[in-house]
Amino acid sequence: MARDKLFLISPGFSDPKHPGTTFACPHCNAIEGLLASFPDLAARIDVERVPFARPRQKVIDAIGEENQSLPVLILAGEAPADAGDRNGTRFVSATDRILELLSERHGFPRLHK
Repeated sequence: MARDKLFLISPGFSDPKHPGTTFACPHCNAIEGLLASFPDLAARIDVERVPFARPRQKVIDAIGEENQSLPVLILAGEAPADAGDRNGTRFVSATDRILELLSERHGFPRLHK
C-alpha cells in the first residue's frame, strides 16, 4: 500500500435499533470536517466510506473482523509504536490519535484544545 488509508462510516446512515432516525458517526464526523476543510491535504490519503451495518467486509479484509470499529487509519510505510498490527498491516483506531497522525504525516492543522 503506497498511501495511508482512512476508513469512515458513510454519513447519513440508519440504525435498525432506532427506526426513522438518520445518524452520523460522531468520531468519523470530526475527521470528515477536517477533510472537508482541507481538500488539498485530504487528496494525499485514500479515504473510503463504508456502510454502518456490520460486517464491514472491506475493513475485515484489511485488518480483520475484530477491528471493524471506525474510524480507522491504516498506515503505509513506517508506523508509530502505538499502532495496532494485523498480519503486518499497521493501523490506528482512536480518533484523537488519527487526528494527530493526519497532522504529523500529512500536514493537517492540529486541533486546538
